Amino acid sequence: MSASLPYPALHATHAGIWIAHGDGRVEAAGRGEAIARAAETPMIMLNSPLIGNRLGYPDLNGLDLLELFAFVHPARFTVPTPKGLADALALAPPETNEDAAVFLRKAAAALLGTIEGDWPEREGAWAAAQALHRLRWPWAGAVAKQLQRPARDERWLFSRLAEWEEKAPRPQPRPISIDKAAAVARLEALTGHGAEAREGQRDYAAAAASVFAPRRAEGQPHMLLAEAGTGIGKTLGYLAPASLWANEADGPVWVSTFTKALQRQLDREGARLFADPAERRRRIVIRKGRENYLCLLNLEDALQGGFAGRAAVLAQLVARWAAYTKDGDMVGGDLPGWLTTLFRRAGATALTDRRGECVYAGCPHYRRCFIERAARASQDADLVIANHALVMVNAARGRETGQAPTRIVFDEGHHLFDAADSTFAAALTGQEAIEMRRWIIGPEGKARGRRRGLAARLMDVASYDEAGAAALQAAVQHAAELPGDSWLQRIAEGIPMGPVEKLLAAVRGTAYARATAQDAGYGLETELAEPDAALVEAAAPAVEALERLLRPLVALGKRLEAVVEEAPDWLDAQARARVEGAIGGLSWRTQTLSSWISLAARIGGPADPDFVDWLAVDRVEGREYDVGLHRHWLDPTRPLAEAVLKPAHGVLVTSATLRGGGEDWSHAEARTGACHLGGSAARFEAASPFDYAGDSEVLIVTDVKKGDTAALAGAYARLIEAAGGGTLGLFTAIQRLRAVHARIADRLARAGLPLYAQHVDPIDTGTLVDIFRDDPRASLLGTDALRDGVDVPGDSLRLVVMEGVPWPRPTVLHAARRAASGGTAYDDRVVRARLAQAFGRLIRRQGDRGLFVLLSAATPSRLLSAFPVGVRVSRVHLADAISRVESRLMPAESPARRLEQA
Repeated sequence: MSASLPYPALHATHAGIWIAHGDGRVEAAGRGEAIARAAETPMIMLNSPLIGNRLGYPDLNGLDLLELFAFVHPARFTVPTPKGLADALALAPPETNEDAAVFLRKAAAALLGTIEGDWPEREGAWAAAQALHRLRWPWAGAVAKQLQRPARDERWLFSRLAEWEEKAPRPQPRPISIDKAAAVARLEALTGHGAEAREGQRDYAAAAASVFAPRRAEGQPHMLLAEAGTGIGKTLGYLAPASLWANEADGPVWVSTFTKALQRQLDREGARLFADPAERRRRIVIRKGRENYLCLLNLEDALQGGFAGRAAVLAQLVARWAAYTKDGDMVGGDLPGWLTTLFRRAGATALTDRRGECVYAGCPHYRRCFIERAARASQDADLVIANHALVMVNAARGRETGQAPTRIVFDEGHHLFDAADSTFAAALTGQEAIEMRRWIIGPEGKARGRRRGLAARLMDVASYDEAGAAALQAAVQHAAELPGDSWLQRIAEGIPMGPVEKLLAAVRGTAYARATAQDAGYGLETELAEPDAALVEAAAPAVEALERLLRPLVALGKRLEAVVEEAPDWLDAQARARVEGAIGGLSWRTQTLSSWISLAARIGGPADPDFVDWLAVDRVEGREYDVGLHRHWLDPTRPLAEAVLKPAHGVLVTSATLRGGGEDWSHAEARTGACHLGGSAARFEAASPFDYAGDSEVLIVTDVKKGDTAALAGAYARLIEAAGGGTLGLFTAIQRLRAVHARIADRLARAGLPLYAQHVDPIDTGTLVDIFRDDPRASLLGTDALRDGVDVPGDSLRLVVMEGVPWPRPTVLHAARRAASGGTAYDDRVVRARLAQAFGRLIRRQGDRGLFVLLSAATPSRLLSAFPVGVRVSRVHLADAISRVESRLMPAESPARRLEQA
């Protein structure tokens, strides 16, 4: 098969560029030569955006093996490297870069060979291939030669998807308690007979059982704060009593996480709870926000001409995936994270419902909708796995419908404060306002696509109700006073249109007037204090415009509620679902408008001590993309306690760093909202079983000058070389990360040490971590997203290097909380928590070992309590740190170690 492929293969790394020909020749090439050849002849490559990045030619296109893999094996993941693809295809992985170029042709032959006969994902391939051929997909010709037309016409995608069925509402859970001994017995059944007994895990399960007892009084849930060190096995520790209670009480337990990685881990642990896959799908449901799921109506529009060019190719590959996906989750589910990045994200966001424009039962695919299926499945599930933000929103909205979760487990509980901070915030910005306008009015001018405004979605329903139709018409009329297309350009040119744009123009003017030299190129923000005359004068007309819009939306919501109550003859099940969906959307947007009115009305008036308000101009590398006013709670755990904790019956908040690295329990109570409950929360603590003192060490390097990028880059390069890869480099600034990567990537690649980086490589963060995990010689540079929630056990992560102390950014919000919470002591608590989280990446299982290096000579000793008790902390010169890293971490089989031994 390989001889029949006329295409050469192109492989490029920071170490060089190689081209493999059909006759077996492999030649090295320069960047200009490789770009010229790729323009002349289609070339097989792996991850064309990444190869284009390596060549300095981001528009590079070719025969991308990942696209072919997504066509042949939809809903399957492969690490997007030669080794990862080799593992997925059961081929021998290449040993050298030259071998990798040859391997790409072998992988193409293997994938094309798969489609010659039958394979599990055969159905739908022929129809997709024909559509892709019409779109001139680079692989279409090769696929057409191998893929045989099926004997019978294939079913249309939308007829192949299963339909969900309506069920009676689930009754309230029975009030039962879980005995501690029963929770431990359930844990033993889950871990299996003969498993190593972990006393800390047994104690944890017994303690966690307490949150499932019947609530004693309204507003006083059973709450447990549990700090369980890494290795305790807290996941199974709380799943044991949770699954026991869900089964006996016939009620759902919501398990909330902050990261998608933990959601995937919980999904995997489900096999221990329910061995049968069908039962597992029924009793464990992953629930996410609407914007994560594929919208079938948007997909249909894309397949029928709504997308063009590369975006249309993406739509066809997503359609292939939709037929085989577990749940339709496009973000963190079984759609490979690298797929949308191959298309530079062209069209990917348009395939989800990001603007709340769902027509519910008015959609022809309503009964097959992934979003509706997940929502209904969660109502009958034992365990609902979700993220913190969704749990908070559902808890707040669920009080109105009686469906608020009563038993909640917040894993990664140290993020609860930040999640509440985002969930309960308000922002009156240009981007938010134009989204509101589009939701109400719909497409304007020459805009294309399926998007429909509120009037188009509800006009047929409103036509039966005169008052409702009048309210709808008034809402559309007043929505035109919100910012429209090109609002940012008009503001920059000094010609804002409408009262809200004029307010945003005044916000921008104040922010720039108060800017300082060090703000150049970065976002601008200033406290909403002592506003100038222009800002005060612009506020009142904007408030009046927002109130004019709010009144008809509230009236429309009431009319729709009345329609549901009166239940006229024309209100069938589908119409009812549409109306109820519209009521929910209107409720959310009227709350948003009310918060905007409150925020704008505060300009020129007294400050509310419960809130922190500021003005901001958001910029990326000097380019503005949003302007507006922001409001956050000074203490966001107050609304968290009122909306989520008090209505619940039992809440477990758990983390390995719940107290923030050496802090007392008052810190955990303040950061989780427990301090706002009537009674005191119970506490549980279990130290990690790992030998941190013997398996890890902290080195503080004292001779790397702050601000010296060359010295910083040199330190990173030498430390990574000393460890033989396996390094996670953490930065507090994206610019420094990019500068260091640019200086050391080629050098490390020539030593056989691949280097990847957030904000540099065109790959999503989850896939970067997968690549890092799969190659013990690879290293990864990143920022905050990698400091926490990254689980890379074994030799793939043996060294963590931080460029400096992770001090919090001096924002308006941080300054206000700092002033209210102890000044420098507050800063120290934040930093100790971040250091504890970063150190926690090192030792993930028994047998792991690693070093933590901090490149900051001025690290205060008071922060070192963030590290586990017994871990040695040494202040050393860089040369000593390199020697220590090399002696403890370099793999015995590495080239440098073999040379040293020789």
